[in-house]
Amino acid sequence: MKLKKNLVFLGMMGSGKTSIGFLVSKKLNLNFVDIDNEIENEMGMKIKEIFEKKNENYFRQIEEKITLKNLKKNNSIISLGGGAFLNKNIKKEVLKNHLSFWLKWKSQTIINRIKKNDKRPIANKYSKNELIELINKRSNTYSKALYKIYCEKLTKNEIANKILKLYENHKANS
Repeated sequence: MKLKKNLVFLGMMGSGKTSIGFLVSKKLNLNFVDIDNEIENEMGMKIKEIFEKKNENYFRQIEEKITLKNLKKNNSIISLGGGAFLNKNIKKEVLKNHLSFWLKWKSQTIINRIKKNDKRPIANKYSKNELIELINKRSNTYSKALYKIYCEKLTKNEIANKILKLYENHKANS
C-alpha cells in the first residue's frame, strides 16, 4: 500500500505510540519509525544518558533534526517522542503534510504507566502534581492533531483498528 502522507503518532510518554504505531505498520505493511530509537541509534546512547550527559536543550535540538529528516520519508508510520510535537517546526510539518493521531489517555493512566519505567528522564524528576501539570500543558498542543484517539478501556488492537478506520475514511475522502 502506498501512502501519500505518513501516519504520525503523538502523545505523552507512555501513551503507546511505539506499540500502537508498530501494530498499525504491520497491519498496513508499512515501514515503522520510532523517533526515540532513531535518536538513540544516531547518538549511540540512551535518551536518559543524553539528558544526563548533555541536557534537555541539546536533546531537543537533536530530536528536531532527526524528526524532520524522518518526516521526509514516505509510506511510513512514525512515532514521535513525547515532547517532539511541542517543537514549532515539527508541529508545523506534521500538521501540514501528514496524518496525525493523538493517543489520549486519562492523566492518572499515563502517570501509572510512566512511573513504572525508569527510562523516562522527565517523568522521574517530577512529582505527581508536576506530571499532571505537564500532561495538561502538553494536551493543549496535542489537541491540534488531526485525529484524537481516546484510548481508555481499549485494547491495543481496538486502538489500531480505530486508527485504520480513520485512515481508510480519510483516504476515501481525499
